[in-house]
Amino acid sequence: MGVMKFGIGQPVRRVEDARFVTGAGLYTSDFAAEGVAHAVVLRSPHAHARFRIGDLSAVRAMPGVLAVLTHADVADLGDLPCQGTVKNGDGSRMKVPGYPILARDVVRHVGDAIAFIVAESVLEARDAAEAVPVTYEPLPAAVGIAGAETDAALVWPELKTNLAYDTALGDRAKTEAAFAAADRIVTLPLVNNRLVANFLETRACLAAYDPASGGWTITLGSQGSHDVRDILADDVLKVPPEAIRVVTPDVGGGFGTKIFVYREYPLCAVAARQLGRPVSWVAERGEHFVGDTQGRDNIAVAEMAMDARGRFLAMRVDLKADMGAYLSQFAPYVPFLGAGMTPGCYDIPAVHVRVRGYFSHTVPVDAYRGAGRPEAAYVVERLVDECARQAGIAPDRLRALNFVKPKQMPYRTATGRVYDSGAFEATMRRAMELGDWKGFAARARASRKAGRLRGIGLATYVEACAGGSPEEADVSLGRDGRITVLIGTQSNGQGHLTAYAQLVSQHLDVPLDLIDVIQGDTARIRTGNGTGGSRSIPVGGAAVAGAARVLGERIRELAADMLEAAPGDLEFEGGAVRVAGTDRAVALADIGAKHGGEAALTATHKWKPPEATYPNGTHCCELEIDPDTGTVEILRYAIVDDFGVTLNPLLLAGQVHGGAVQGIGQALHEWTCYDADGQLLTASFMDYRLPRADDVPGFVFETLNVPCRTNVLGMKGAGEAGAIGACPAVMNAVADALARAGIAARIDMPATPAKVHAALAARRP
Repeated sequence: MGVMKFGIGQPVRRVEDARFVTGAGLYTSDFAAEGVAHAVVLRSPHAHARFRIGDLSAVRAMPGVLAVLTHADVADLGDLPCQGTVKNGDGSRMKVPGYPILARDVVRHVGDAIAFIVAESVLEARDAAEAVPVTYEPLPAAVGIAGAETDAALVWPELKTNLAYDTALGDRAKTEAAFAAADRIVTLPLVNNRLVANFLETRACLAAYDPASGGWTITLGSQGSHDVRDILADDVLKVPPEAIRVVTPDVGGGFGTKIFVYREYPLCAVAARQLGRPVSWVAERGEHFVGDTQGRDNIAVAEMAMDARGRFLAMRVDLKADMGAYLSQFAPYVPFLGAGMTPGCYDIPAVHVRVRGYFSHTVPVDAYRGAGRPEAAYVVERLVDECARQAGIAPDRLRALNFVKPKQMPYRTATGRVYDSGAFEATMRRAMELGDWKGFAARARASRKAGRLRGIGLATYVEACAGGSPEEADVSLGRDGRITVLIGTQSNGQGHLTAYAQLVSQHLDVPLDLIDVIQGDTARIRTGNGTGGSRSIPVGGAAVAGAARVLGERIRELAADMLEAAPGDLEFEGGAVRVAGTDRAVALADIGAKHGGEAALTATHKWKPPEATYPNGTHCCELEIDPDTGTVEILRYAIVDDFGVTLNPLLLAGQVHGGAVQGIGQALHEWTCYDADGQLLTASFMDYRLPRADDVPGFVFETLNVPCRTNVLGMKGAGEAGAIGACPAVMNAVADALARAGIAARIDMPATPAKVHAALAARRP
């Protein structure tokens, strides 16, 4: 067969989009169950306080109120688990305080859940929540890493410290020796600001209990229904997994934040069992700001040791990460995972990273698009630019001098990662061409004449993703000739229905509208690891492709009997099996009608990645600063990425563009700000600034792919890459614009107009 019309590499438009743009999408809050009751969560207005709930009899007697649950009512439930623990530097396992389903007598962040109220309507539930008699005794709060380090206010007094863990990776002795012999040492402190995910669809949950079976059906937006089911069953509700069916319908964005199990899910389940009727909870946007995990939030001091020529000898980083009040599902592991990518694209012989996590009286922090890798790329790429500036070497020349070369692949980094492939300098040079780096000087002169400051910056990145656990897929041919794919990943808007259908069509040459992709139902799909770590297509897709290939072989055998031909003489074409070079063919629908239901028409394939994939690339950003207002405007933006193999150029561009916009948002706009008492000051869109359409440049995007050697499809994960390369590219351009104006002030993300204006004002005569 030649290139399939809908197969790998084809820019097919998304098959799911017609349903979405016509309003036919079905999200959790669209599901209505007969007799459904509605729930709200009573949340703490204090960051740290003792509290007592008084007599609830009057509240329970209010119109429409069906149940009021407090800690005493759910004390038999297990805590939310932390699965991402790490070992301390001394080899001891970190201590993990409990994460109760409802707070017992102390609240530890604004938004901490203390009661769950169920009523006939949302309005009646809200009225009852406001009437709950709660007495608070405010306590001192530890806010931010600086506040947590003092131990003046303890989140968990029994631990006697706010230090959650203290670990390290790399070779400290070798690193220190290299620093002692260095000709130049460059030091740069950096802040990676805290973010609120702000997906379009807020979280929601609908739980129904069947007393006959003793089990639940729980519908919710997630990034993987099987993990949610298993945690609810094993850790919280303490029931067999088969007692819970988790259904995830359409999901309006996740970005990592919808991976986790939250308190409202078991609370809905308990209330549904208690009341004997379905219970629904839908978060308001304000609850998202104080009830869902937040992202990033760490500070680092990064240092590079260099020789006289500018070669990197060693790198060391002291990283401190804010965990928030509770240890969310993967929280401790996220900065540790990122620390493993500290060397970036560079051949650095020695690296040492110390990682410390701290409790604070703030919303818990966990994985957010990139989960540690954007933080690592930001550290190394900002540091490399500072090295170039202090050494008087052009930033591209310094990078080229120190890049890992293609001939060094596979390359083991000083932190133990093994890069299988990549051409780092090639992507950088091409991005510079697309960004017209050579023409920048003339444009900068024109900006100066107009009274503006122009800067240009680049960032080269490499990240680790699409590794880990296996994925399994079933692909079957129905009696009607339709192909059905069952896969345990979960689309949150990425276009999985199109992507998986293309992989099937690659082997069976079936039009995409005849392929049904089913995700998000633990009753129909045996297993799955959900969507995260950019692994759905490289790992899940490998399973789908493998199952489609096996199914194709079985269909050929059946068609061979029907056509009285040898299987090797048959080819798939447009939904049929044809004897090559003839007009003799049999439609897949006819094969399905004759053999439907037979085992031969279903194929299962499981694939486990032997190693992570390492997508890489370069972002090149050019911007202008208005010195009168401090406003930053991005004028040019070029991206060249290496994703190994491109499945669908349109879907890929969408992922890269979206990720880059999120990175621009973090670099220039988004700021999660708590005051000294732990109050979240940026708790709505009135104060939390997301990037808008006019903040986003016209991206120029290309791929310069080097096939991955460890992925059966040659693919490298792509879902998080845009967010990884954007922040350092934008901030390097901001720093360049200021440096060209003779301003050496350090500005941390977000580079808001106020921060930029203050830096400019401080240097004015």
